[in-house]
Amino acid sequence: MECQECHENPATLHFKHVINGEERKLSLCEACAKKKGYVTFPEEGYSLHDLLTGLFNVETLNMNSTSKNQMKQLKEIKCSSCGMTFSEFKKIGKFGCANCYSSFAQKVEPIFRRVHAGNTKHNGKIPKRTGINLQTRRQIELYKQELKNFIDNEEFEKAAEYRDKIKELQAKASKKDDLKEGDDQ
Repeated sequence: MECQECHENPATLHFKHVINGEERKLSLCEACAKKKGYVTFPEEGYSLHDLLTGLFNVETLNMNSTSKNQMKQLKEIKCSSCGMTFSEFKKIGKFGCANCYSSFAQKVEPIFRRVHAGNTKHNGKIPKRTGINLQTRRQIELYKQELKNFIDNEEFEKAAEYRDKIKELQAKASKKDDLKEGDDQ
């Protein structure tokens, strides 16, 4: 779709105006949208650093009830490994080392929770090809933990059920492995 203003560039921005119940759609290129004053873009665009800095600034704005002294203490949290302070992290937008995550956890977890719909732990994605085996192995590990809990609590009937579930899953996994080896040859 081309820009409805200049008729030269492709339209990348689409606006919908509703005035007195009458709907009007407008498709413009970035240049024409700037000229008409609909939007303002930063010259360099947005970076990941800008996003993270914006998130942290939102967090600090929500902390109006804390005193300046408490804010200073929060900013002066230091990583025990690399010595990076939280205020340096806010400026740079990157951790200095792997230990920074645990050093700044009290500050970054609420942000991760907000950005990632409540999740603070990264589990990763499972590839489709090997995902079935991985899921089976994870399920076996969960069953083994449950089996141990049942044995510790002397619930031997439930423990026997989980032992059988583990054997069944292990048998399925070994059949799948045998099939894969047959495909490779």
